[in-house]
Amino acid sequence: MSQSSPSLRIGLVGPLPPPPGGIANQTRQLARLLEEDGQSVHLVPTNAPYRPDWVGRIRGLRALFRLVPYLVQLWRMSGRVDVVHVMANSGWAWHLFAAPAIWVASFRRVPVVVNYRGGGALKFFQRAWRWVEPSMRRSTRVIVPSGFLQDIFQHFGKRVSIVPNVVDLSRFNPQVTSAAGARAGEGAVEARPHLIVTRNLEDIYDNATAIRALVFIRARYPMAHLTIAGDGPERPALEALVQELGLIPWVRFTGRLDGAELPGLYEQADIMLNPSLTDNTPNSVLEALASGVPVVSTDVGGVPYLVEHGRTAWLVPPGSPEAMAKGVLQVLDDGGLRDELTRAGLEEVKRFQWEHVRPLLYTTYEELMMP
Repeated sequence: MSQSSPSLRIGLVGPLPPPPGGIANQTRQLARLLEEDGQSVHLVPTNAPYRPDWVGRIRGLRALFRLVPYLVQLWRMSGRVDVVHVMANSGWAWHLFAAPAIWVASFRRVPVVVNYRGGGALKFFQRAWRWVEPSMRRSTRVIVPSGFLQDIFQHFGKRVSIVPNVVDLSRFNPQVTSAAGARAGEGAVEARPHLIVTRNLEDIYDNATAIRALVFIRARYPMAHLTIAGDGPERPALEALVQELGLIPWVRFTGRLDGAELPGLYEQADIMLNPSLTDNTPNSVLEALASGVPVVSTDVGGVPYLVEHGRTAWLVPPGSPEAMAKGVLQVLDDGGLRDELTRAGLEEVKRFQWEHVRPLLYTTYEELMMP
């Protein structure tokens, strides 16, 4: 589909910030990019605010108060668009939001693209495929952001296409280092390495491993410090862990940073840690690559599909502070390795620019329009 093609009317279904997160940020960004391309976007958020506000405090009632208006919006939207694009995830998000959107669009005879995401897909499908599969059959196309999810769908006999996540490289200012000197001047990395984590504070992201790894790192680099940018239910436990390990001066919790604040944090970082136990295509890893920041990550889920060990990132086993610390020390001690990770990462992340992803998505839309 070229820029001169007639505008499509696209119904986009998915969560929106707040709170920010991978799928919510991608939904908002996709809506903006499509509109900038001249497409007509009809957005139906899956996490619209409760009306009235007090309903959100009553568990059983709040589901009803969100679902009924959501179904009404889906019905109205499906009657005025050419295609419905559903940003889907695992678990209850699938059952309560993605599946209804697919069925409503199918009932109204509107082609529907399921854009499936989520590192927990395999466990979810193993548990619930008999409930998921009927809705999948109603979808016209299924697209996924990674080869990891493509392989999982193939295991369940479902053919899907890859359309990667989009990273706006213009937001980031890569600070390219070299073995001859550090990011902020000769010897700065060696003297006071700054490590960062930019994941939500949830158990699946195992931020505790990053904190425990700092103990081992500081045995060799006593001035090493860690910034954790994110928020979530695990924050009190993580703060208690920092106190227990005597790391209060060396670990900083910033809370959740918005899209305008994150690039500044990456500019100050020497290494980005991704200690997650489950993952698909983490935007935080892509953002670090786009910032010229070496990544040390666990080798879980879709991460090995996203980066290559020793070339674009350094991968370690999950749940092991010692292994993560060893990976960090390997990168800190080897200036040539840092150079390679930075250079190759900056090159690799280019394929996630909108100019590269755009034709893949529009080809999908074009195929839906064929008689």
